[in-house]
Amino acid sequence: MNKYERQSRFPADQETLPEDIAEELSRLPSEVIELSDAPPLAPPAPLNPDEVRTIVISLMLTMFLAALDQTIVATALPTIGRQFHDVTNLSWVITAYLLASTAVAPVFGTLSDIYGRRVMIITSLSLFVVGSVLCAIAPSMTMLIVARGLQGLGGGGIMPVVQTVISDVVTPRERGRYQAYFSSVWMAGGILGPVVGGVFAEHLHWSMIFWINLPLAAAALALLLPKMSKIPVFHRKRKVDWLGGVLLMASAVVLMLVLTWGGTRLSWLSPTITAMIGASIALAGAFVWHARRADEPFLPLSLLGGSVVPFAMGAGGCALGAMVGLTVHLPLYYEVVYHLTASEAGLALIPLAAISTFGAAIAGRTMAKAKHYKRVAIVGTSVAAICAVGMAVTTLPLWGLLLLMSVFALGLGTTFPISVVSLQNAVARPQVGTVTGAMNFFRAMMASFTVAAFTTILLMTLGTDISLAGEHHAASASTVGAIPMADMITAFRYVFGAAAVLLTTASICMITMEERPLAGPAARPPAEMAE
Repeated sequence: MNKYERQSRFPADQETLPEDIAEELSRLPSEVIELSDAPPLAPPAPLNPDEVRTIVISLMLTMFLAALDQTIVATALPTIGRQFHDVTNLSWVITAYLLASTAVAPVFGTLSDIYGRRVMIITSLSLFVVGSVLCAIAPSMTMLIVARGLQGLGGGGIMPVVQTVISDVVTPRERGRYQAYFSSVWMAGGILGPVVGGVFAEHLHWSMIFWINLPLAAAALALLLPKMSKIPVFHRKRKVDWLGGVLLMASAVVLMLVLTWGGTRLSWLSPTITAMIGASIALAGAFVWHARRADEPFLPLSLLGGSVVPFAMGAGGCALGAMVGLTVHLPLYYEVVYHLTASEAGLALIPLAAISTFGAAIAGRTMAKAKHYKRVAIVGTSVAAICAVGMAVTTLPLWGLLLLMSVFALGLGTTFPISVVSLQNAVARPQVGTVTGAMNFFRAMMASFTVAAFTTILLMTLGTDISLAGEHHAASASTVGAIPMADMITAFRYVFGAAAVLLTTASICMITMEERPLAGPAARPPAEMAE
């Protein structure tokens, strides 16, 4: 028995282990299999259900930290700006976190395949906690922005590492159900973040939005670390291609800045934006050139090919992009067309965020039982696309729009667990972290691209300079109030139409994606697992 066989013991899949090993070895490049002369490793004891439950709870708490910090800061920005007497740079408090977390997602995913999940989950949480402390004690806006960037480095590592650990302890057939749980955590963080941030800023102190991370992180580590030694080991030590990682991160940061500034702070045709687009393309080209020539590239390009990975990434990216793009821009529509207040518009977003979780749960349970598991996502994305077309061609009363938006979200949510599990199921286990990090990176880029695209659509159709940044709230409120309702309805017809295109693309990706069998729990006979 070689090293890879010893390290690939899957606690929930013991009876089908020989077939799994043969299948995994057949996917591995020869140079991986040849590394089998290392000293043997004793396999960890199988995880029992209570241990799996403890690990999942700790991972959900860890992911809640990352989800919370993406939204909790927004409602505290005015208070922070007043204390530091600086509203010009307020948007960087959010942008710094977003840039850092997006850029490092593939880095942490790849490093977890090299150094192991335990090291990387501790590293990401440590960076997150240190960044949180520095944010809380920041004496100036500049230091707060720097600390938010450091916090983003940790937050960006949490998502891919958590999803990779789940793949280590739960079989692919059951993994969709757990992915649905994590979707609910992300939804809860998105909804609670602005509320908690506003309460802390108004009644306590804005620094509490960062101090709260310390006990939550400590609780997550206290639950997780005692069980980490029992998690199966699938990583493989190898040389780290730091040059490839730096090129990838640099290209991502420049592109994210283009998507953040283009059409708002700077014109899309301005020399600065044009130069940044050129720089991003050049850096991406250098990364591809280097990856093709490196012995062990940071992100193997071959990993992103095949009949599963690119289509799973495309489906998940389009679905998330449509969801995030609508979440950012719908409050504007609610305020102008339905005359809702800002807080009421926020409440009207709940169906979009919350109902998608039920779609993910339906898809996850389908994966545990059905042979043709991707059908639910094909139907879901098709229904969501039809709903988006309906919102584009007709103007409904508020209750009708919210009902249609709920059905839209239900169909959209089916994409997430199926795309994640299918992607992880398509690669060798020592590469799950790498491909998961790449998936999170692509999804974040698609979300940023969609927000920028929807903003550009509104700017072009309305002909009005609308600022969505928190520091310009007062100015933008007067601008928004001057927009005729008929013009806003016309502009959002194009936005809803763009969302329909994204969901149609997601559906096509799901149809095209190969549907590979999922390994199931050992308690089921093979015939039952196939169905």
